[in-house]
Amino acid sequence: MLLFENISLALNGLRANKTRSILTMLGIIIGIASVIAIMTIGNSMTASMNSSMASLGATDITIGVSQKSTETEVLGGGMRFERGPRSTQMEDEDLITDEMLEALKAEYPDQINGFKLSEDVGTGQIKKGQLYANVAVTGANETYLESEDLTMLAGRKFLEKDQSEGKKVCIISDYSCNNMYDGDTEAAVGQQISVVISGKYYHYTVVGVYEYDSSSSFSTSSVEDTQTNLYLPLKAAFDQEHKHAVYSRLDMVTDTSTDVTSFLETVSDFLNDKYYRKNKSFEIECFSLSTFLEEMQTMMRTISLAITFIAGISLLVGGIGVMNIMLVSIQERTKEIGTRKALGATNGSIRIQFIVESIVLCLVGGFIGIAFGIIIGAFAAKQMGYEAYPSLGGVILSVGFSMAIGVFFGYYPANKAAKMNPVEALRYE
Repeated sequence: MLLFENISLALNGLRANKTRSILTMLGIIIGIASVIAIMTIGNSMTASMNSSMASLGATDITIGVSQKSTETEVLGGGMRFERGPRSTQMEDEDLITDEMLEALKAEYPDQINGFKLSEDVGTGQIKKGQLYANVAVTGANETYLESEDLTMLAGRKFLEKDQSEGKKVCIISDYSCNNMYDGDTEAAVGQQISVVISGKYYHYTVVGVYEYDSSSSFSTSSVEDTQTNLYLPLKAAFDQEHKHAVYSRLDMVTDTSTDVTSFLETVSDFLNDKYYRKNKSFEIECFSLSTFLEEMQTMMRTISLAITFIAGISLLVGGIGVMNIMLVSIQERTKEIGTRKALGATNGSIRIQFIVESIVLCLVGGFIGIAFGIIIGAFAAKQMGYEAYPSLGGVILSVGFSMAIGVFFGYYPANKAAKMNPVEALRYE
């Protein structure tokens, strides 16, 4: 009998025995729906986590100066001698310089996009008569400001000339603008402001106003007392503090094609071998959030796999149910099988007929389970505040698994039907 005729017979059988077919497929539906829902929720959580970590700079590498670890030297007589850092106080010569960063960029130009450099100047207030605005003053280079993803409402960001010459210009928030200029951002641009930091007055010219993201603030203070960032060119910040451009910690922006995990060691080895080999107290250490991200992804996959395995038990129960109903179906159709064999049907055609019926039963249950799984998974993801990401791989796997269950649990009943004696089958009451 042709394949399509077998499929047609199987579908007719499902329609003729709707209640029995639905109850038989219930285990398959629940199992597939559970697996798809779990994979959808897992994908949604992972995607949300990846997005959050990326916004925090998960692909960045943090380079920092740290104390060298204590070493234990065992003398000839068995005595132990602790040999540790000679100094715990960092001096300028222990810190990272622009020259070091330029050498690192020149050595690995394809892996490094830039460095986020900043200098914390301190907190203070913009003062104008009785008006004030609380600010945290930060010197920042172009790469750092790009990472802040500022939305400019008026004016501009720093020019290259502002950075190189350390001009006394600044970028303030719209919150500061609300306090000082009644929210007129255009009026604020070009104005000279006075900022009091640790009792000293510093004067800057406003060149830009950015939109402050209040959702990122955990402050419970009033709008008037909200503290926002005031940005200076990096050189201006160092000049104001009469300091050299040196850093104890900074973030390096890597190219998207860079394997951050392996590049960590490359960077630390380069800087330590070239600049810190003779330093008795300090060395370079590198780390990245990508390491934690990979660990969290592995943990998520392990949890999803464990729960999926538990949900898969219902698939086994469903498969046994399919085998049971196929045996019942064969029992009911004994005379039909005997008639077909008497008319010349081969064992193979009988076997194929019942295997196809089993596969169709499982596939219908599988498709219903996939639909329910996507709906349940999307609903659960939405309730948890995540965007739903149904697993295409999970859908394909579920369809294949449904077919496999149909073949595996349908073969024994089909083989039993194929081996029936046609004479005995025709006599069956």
